[in-house]
Amino acid sequence: MSVTPLKSGSGRRIAVVLANLGGPDGPDAVKPFLFNLFNDPAIINLPGIVRTPLAKLISSRREKPAQENYALMGGGSPLLPETRKQAEALEAQLNARLPQDETRVFIAMRYWHPFTDETARAVEAFRPDKVVFLPLYPQYSTTTTASSLKLWRQTYKGTGTERVICCYPQSEGFIAAQAELIRDTLAKAGEQPVRVLFSAHGIPSKLVKQGDPYQAQVEATVAAVVAKLGLTDWAICYQSKVGPLEWLGPATPDAIKQAAADGVGAVVVPIAFVSEHIETLVELDHEYGELAHEVGCAPYLRAPAVGDHAEFIRTLTEETLSSLGGQTERCGKGSCACDGRFLNAQTKADAAIHVA
Repeated sequence: MSVTPLKSGSGRRIAVVLANLGGPDGPDAVKPFLFNLFNDPAIINLPGIVRTPLAKLISSRREKPAQENYALMGGGSPLLPETRKQAEALEAQLNARLPQDETRVFIAMRYWHPFTDETARAVEAFRPDKVVFLPLYPQYSTTTTASSLKLWRQTYKGTGTERVICCYPQSEGFIAAQAELIRDTLAKAGEQPVRVLFSAHGIPSKLVKQGDPYQAQVEATVAAVVAKLGLTDWAICYQSKVGPLEWLGPATPDAIKQAAADGVGAVVVPIAFVSEHIETLVELDHEYGELAHEVGCAPYLRAPAVGDHAEFIRTLTEETLSSLGGQTERCGKGSCACDGRFLNAQTKADAAIHVA
């Protein structure tokens, strides 16, 4: 992909911070990773005196089954290696587009290394003129973007004018990458009838009722992909439900069962995940794959996450460049209508569970 250099003339130092949830890098990291996750008030919205003991209890009880799941992926999460590939590709594009500036891309994880405070110190040492906070969550939620941004602002004390990219659910490159990967997966089905199931991580329904835009932005992403591909048989569903609260639905397992009842196979698309991790490689591929076999949903295929697809890196590049010339708080250009108003929203994730 050819790039056109942009003139800056200022010799700026630009730090781009890619934010994600993180994942354990080995069996011994599983329990502390789970504790960090459940001890986040964005995940369990209880006073610390109650939340911390509860997080210890939950992480102890979930350690062994979680280790068994991570063992299916070699013992740890592939999320950090995948994010490093994205960071390297983005940094190369930005330095090509801004040759007179010095741009470095950093990774800040919420629940495991490199922790946000570790990254904040590294960015402080870089002494940037501009800091672009870029979440690897295309669709904004109080449980992901808001939580990660809140911690970053509490942690980073260095130099640089801050720019925040709120969300990019309909960004052109992101949609193009999704469409290409889905098209390639559909080709594997041949002439067999299949339904495209867009599976997103669920959140409690009460959060949407309180104003969380996540569901609306997931639907906006899906609408853009459906239009680009001209799909006629598709559905949105939600995975990874944990706990007694009502979550967004329909659940992905139910959508798979419905496809089987309708006599069609399924192409499952991780529409809200940009990297492979436990929800894709274990939940979608193993657990739901077994379910599809049991209920007769065949073929059962899964489109890859966008990863470091050139079109997705183009989205990250263009969003970063646009943010450098925009307001302090902004959404992805042309991505949604929230105009950054969600960036300072309070996290209200009473029991939303997000495991990387």
